[in-house]
Amino acid sequence: MTERTAETPTTEQGPDSRPPRRARNGVSAAAPARHVPENGARGSGRTFTIVAWTVLIIFAVLWLIPSLWAIKTSLTDNGVSAVGAGAILKDWNLTFASYFTLLSAGNIWNWYLASFVTAALTTIFAVLFSAMAAYALSRLRFRGRNVIFLLFIGGILVPPQVLIVPIFQMLNIGGLLNTYWAVILPQIPTVVSVFVFKQFFDGIPRDFEESARIDGAGYWRSFRSIIMPLSRPVMAAMAIVTFVGTWNNLILPLFVLSNPKLMTIPVGLATVQGSYGQRLSDIQASSILGALPLVILFLIFQRRIVEGFAGSGLKG
Repeated sequence: MTERTAETPTTEQGPDSRPPRRARNGVSAAAPARHVPENGARGSGRTFTIVAWTVLIIFAVLWLIPSLWAIKTSLTDNGVSAVGAGAILKDWNLTFASYFTLLSAGNIWNWYLASFVTAALTTIFAVLFSAMAAYALSRLRFRGRNVIFLLFIGGILVPPQVLIVPIFQMLNIGGLLNTYWAVILPQIPTVVSVFVFKQFFDGIPRDFEESARIDGAGYWRSFRSIIMPLSRPVMAAMAIVTFVGTWNNLILPLFVLSNPKLMTIPVGLATVQGSYGQRLSDIQASSILGALPLVILFLIFQRRIVEGFAGSGLKG
């Protein structure tokens, strides 16, 4: 009598349980057929790759050449840079005189402090209040909700420069001119952040909150304990966008700040350019110093910045 082993097929398994036959070339007959691109598709893919690489190289060159030129100009003597671009190429002499001049004189450290304080506080308040407004539009049901949301969407179409004069007059009435609050308060209502937060909250299943409601949690506890932890990627993305936008904002601080010690980096650098006239190396060095903190911030938090944008759906 023959003993039944694991390798011996049994009669209960039936004909369908047999392993698939192997063809002579070693490929299983049951395996899906390997897709072989046709000559036309292969040629089209190669053409697309060449075009994509060409576009990437052009973009890289268009970005790198001005950046390298700016760094070289900032490291050139003012007398040489005043002659022209040809002199910067031929008679270039490495010098850090412009950077030493800017860092040792003037109010540039006060401008850095003002930019950091206003950008940090604006980011905290803007992200918090935008998330709360978006949560109300996404979860609460009240009359006029759609109208309010349409008004928010319409706010995206209004350029901020149009509102400069009314904002200036309101700050003047409130006695907030020449204070940090004059820069912070007008930038807290960010329409784009409310829109992005609402779209993100709409994608969160309501089952999480309904389970919390059964346990007695209200809207505020659900927002704080459920929605906010799930929204870390979009919060990080909006925080980065708000911080960079506030740091680089020139128009609003230019109108509401006249005290040199309270000026932000863009406004202070504008006064440097106006006072130095044709000292191109100093002007270029001041521009690089203004952008340097953002570059350092990006290098330190590069991974989290990319993850934040990817997790929030703000790709590209």
